[in-house]
Amino acid sequence: MSLTTVELEPMSEQEFLLRRGYLNLSVEPGIDLEAAILRLKKEKNAVILAHYYQQSEIQDLADYVGDSLGLSQQAAATDADIIVFAGVHFMAETAKMLNPNKKVVLPDLKAGCSLADSCPAALFKEFRDQYPDHIVVSYINCTAELKTMTDICCTSTNAVQIIESIPEDQPIIFAPDKNLGHYLQKKTGRKMVLWDGACMVHEIFSRERIHQLRREHPDAKFIAHPECEPHILAEADFIGSTTGLLNYTIRESAESFIVATESGILHQMQKHSPHKTFIPAPPNNSCACNDCPHMKRNTLEKLYLCMEYELPEIILPEWVIQKGRASIDRMLEISARAGL
Repeated sequence: MSLTTVELEPMSEQEFLLRRGYLNLSVEPGIDLEAAILRLKKEKNAVILAHYYQQSEIQDLADYVGDSLGLSQQAAATDADIIVFAGVHFMAETAKMLNPNKKVVLPDLKAGCSLADSCPAALFKEFRDQYPDHIVVSYINCTAELKTMTDICCTSTNAVQIIESIPEDQPIIFAPDKNLGHYLQKKTGRKMVLWDGACMVHEIFSRERIHQLRREHPDAKFIAHPECEPHILAEADFIGSTTGLLNYTIRESAESFIVATESGILHQMQKHSPHKTFIPAPPNNSCACNDCPHMKRNTLEKLYLCMEYELPEIILPEWVIQKGRASIDRMLEISARAGL
């Protein structure tokens, strides 16, 4: 059973289903969703945090749009009464850990993460127990329960600094993303024990189709997220976190970029550099771009409904909040020292 479906106080079956997001609520016909969302945000002292991979209309309504590190920092600092997290489940869980006394809602409770799902906590515990002298560093794209077994979390923005903050004689387990782990080993020179997990979006880029695209656009820079497979990263002109990729496209003089990450970031790239061209790197399937099906579960309608009814709400057991938060606090502390 998921940690967010634990037994709550006694309530009717309908109320339970509503709180967990299992009953469909409808939007009244003719409503101006954008105006209604802005009204609710003011009335309820709510803050909308959105990941770069959200639909463009959600990004444009958010108080803050960013990657996992920025979103964690914003969640830790907010004075809002309600945190509306337009992202996926583990992100909202992180916000709840950082704000145990605030209400945290997610437009679609089924907005999960293939990477987080690739590392079940029970199996990871058995894996970790084989290396009792190792410190555990987990990519923040993991479940709340996995964070309770983690010493330090990291994001793609601060992962290098996190690894380098650990004494060289201290062995490390890195979970759950093997591709990010391989990248960090190459970048830092540290050998680590890697969990065999991956993100479905970043594992389907086609090197052959990227080669073809680069022949068609010889002046374009090819940029990639470190969750991509090593043979894709080997082709890249620049490797960086989602924010790192965005900043690279802003500061570089190149006029076109082939982008190997989830296509939602192209909206921000285009907003910041409207005169430049951004091309999503092609996957090895018939789709023209790479969209995360979990991220795209959130819609403007669901955003409005979750703010109107304050559902579905993220609920975590107290022990998970207390034990899991330590790994996030440690990450934020190291990031602050590094000036990130």
